Amino acid sequence: MSKFTPMTSRTTASGHKRSGKEALVSFFKQIGAQHSIDKITFICIGTDRSTGDALGPLTGSYLVEYGFQHVIGTLPEPCDASTLKQMIRAIPADHAVIAIDACLGSSTDIGQYLCLERPLVPAESVKGDLPAVGHYSIAGIVNVNGPKPYSLLQMTSLHRVMNMARELAEAAHEGFQLLTGSAESEMLNVCNTGFHDPC
Repeated sequence: MSKFTPMTSRTTASGHKRSGKEALVSFFKQIGAQHSIDKITFICIGTDRSTGDALGPLTGSYLVEYGFQHVIGTLPEPCDASTLKQMIRAIPADHAVIAIDACLGSSTDIGQYLCLERPLVPAESVKGDLPAVGHYSIAGIVNVNGPKPYSLLQMTSLHRVMNMARELAEAAHEGFQLLTGSAESEMLNVCNTGFHDPC
């Protein structure tokens, strides 16, 4: 869970961008205009042991199924607090990095995304000690903020998180205009990720 956890009026005033799928596509198109797709790495932060915090690995698995080549953090191999530092060391120095993580916010912002041209700091709001990650970052607001963030993430709707992860991957696919065939055929490609969405 990223540093964008407290989605308050102060955070909104600081310039964080709340966006839906159309703005996500636009965000990815802007990145694609500046960087070749083979020089972009997605780092999808989170764990499969918490429904809310599974946004990252779910998105990573969808990205792989859509044909993206450089993805860190999937359901079979999550990028969480115990593996993050090791995994980011494997990113080539010349790659632009897009970090994706879950966050909590106000009830009116659930299901939206914060898109920024700067790094995010995973777990900072819960006193974590992890490095800033990414040249670009997207934080998906999966649930309402409160005094017990870990409990709130555990109680987050899996259906909502799966829909948001799918929306993120579809927006990336559209924004970068990958020629990977139909989404239906790609979703049947379970071999690369060990993940199959039953929906």
